[in-house]
Amino acid sequence: MTQAVQYISMSKKNKRLVLAIFASFLIVATIIAIAIGVNSHKNSTKNDAAHALLMASCNSTRYPDLCYSAATSFPDDSAKSGDTEAVILSNINATIDAINSKKIEADKILSTKNPKDPQKTALKDCRQNYDSSLADLDKVWGELKRNPNKNKLQNQSYAAELTTQVTSCKTNEDSCVDGFSHSSYLRIFRNVFLGPSKENAGMMCSNALALIKKLIEDTDAAIANTLKTTSRKVKEEDDSDEGRPERLSVTDRRVFQSSLLTPDVVVAADGSGKYRTVSAAVAAAPKHSAKRYIIKIKAGVYRENVEVPSEKTNIMFLGDGRKKTIITSSRNVVDGGTTYHSATVAVVGQGFLARDITFQNTAGASKYQAVALRVESDFAAFYKCGILAYQNTLYVHSNRQFFTNCYIAGTVDFIFGNSAAVFQDCDIHARRPNPGQTITITAQGRSDPNQNTGIVIQKSRIGATRDLQHARSNFSAYLGRPWKEYSRTVIMQSSISDVISPAGWREWKGRFALDTLHFAEYENSGAGAGTSGRVPWKGY
Repeated sequence: MTQAVQYISMSKKNKRLVLAIFASFLIVATIIAIAIGVNSHKNSTKNDAAHALLMASCNSTRYPDLCYSAATSFPDDSAKSGDTEAVILSNINATIDAINSKKIEADKILSTKNPKDPQKTALKDCRQNYDSSLADLDKVWGELKRNPNKNKLQNQSYAAELTTQVTSCKTNEDSCVDGFSHSSYLRIFRNVFLGPSKENAGMMCSNALALIKKLIEDTDAAIANTLKTTSRKVKEEDDSDEGRPERLSVTDRRVFQSSLLTPDVVVAADGSGKYRTVSAAVAAAPKHSAKRYIIKIKAGVYRENVEVPSEKTNIMFLGDGRKKTIITSSRNVVDGGTTYHSATVAVVGQGFLARDITFQNTAGASKYQAVALRVESDFAAFYKCGILAYQNTLYVHSNRQFFTNCYIAGTVDFIFGNSAAVFQDCDIHARRPNPGQTITITAQGRSDPNQNTGIVIQKSRIGATRDLQHARSNFSAYLGRPWKEYSRTVIMQSSISDVISPAGWREWKGRFALDTLHFAEYENSGAGAGTSGRVPWKGY
């Protein structure tokens, strides 16, 4: 009996011990579960915040899903955290990869598929545009990596430099696509080479541009907020020259006016100079020169196509004063070329200058697109130059250019492209086109609302050549039309003759771009300057 009582007592103690241990386990498990839950909640909150930041950055772009995909596939986790600069770097990296892939594909087609000549020309144009984009994006990548605290972005010229370089990326993509638009079989080829599944590069360029703009705006806002709270004043420009883009120097401004210039080399068709052709002089010029290199071109007619490539910087073409120096050719689209490739003279290297030179394309009105001068050079300037052709005379392709005291003549879209181009004190004359053609002076090609491009014509004279004056009643002439969706052109403080129709501006096709373009006139004079009969478009 006693043993039974003891057994029951021990059994109760064991049960209490087991229950105590079990309760302890429950308490520990509960604490662990709570801790895990709290930590999980913190991580979830942290991830949600990072996702929100990333989406906020990508939602500022035109193609948010593509931006998000680029950021989340980037090996650096900082992009996934929503860091604005990391998101930009990831998108630039993805853009570089996409452009490289397209360049490789173009090379493969050129080397193995034996394309027809027009296709070959368009593909080579694409390769050249790809190279320009890759060089620009590489510069932007490097600048952002070297400037992690973003302090340089408060320097307006530095910010403009970044914006211009990414703007050109989108322009170059458009230029590549446009090269396949001149015939039905080229358009079919374009759909294979640049079909919907392969158009990401242009969209990525657009996203990178939007992200750069947002970064600049955020930096400006942060600086403004700091100034508001600290009552400090901001300097308009950084005192340091480091990172500042090259501009037209005081010396170069004087070059335009001076009659006492010492050329580095002389070109003369008669053999009296070092070179007989302009192309030979350009080929022999130093690469990546920081010093102005002057090529004096003696009076005469030079029948050649000339290209100043990207590595030939700070080149100047100097003509022979009042004696005419003419560089001329007749490449055109009808004979199997592209608009881009048709240029008599194409300048790409930064800081190009020209004075007293006539650039000419003599293909004629029946050959359609035939460019006299194509300009991609950043900070290029032209003084007392003639630019003569018919359709698409002057291709202000990309980057930033300045024209002063120049004479420009043509028929259809004869000043066109997507650079930031300023024309001051120029004579801009419509000439007689083919029967049935309509004259349009400008066709600006801004395809993205974030691009810092446009055509500005200021204190100039818009009129007609003598051959058009005699047949003016047979043709209509307009200040411009929208080549791309966000086309932007301003005519200001200029004299406009009655060659311009009362409506002033013309549609491209139907209602395309009429709500998104930006066309403006300000303080103009002359018989064609009245605005009472102008177009009623939202964008005018």
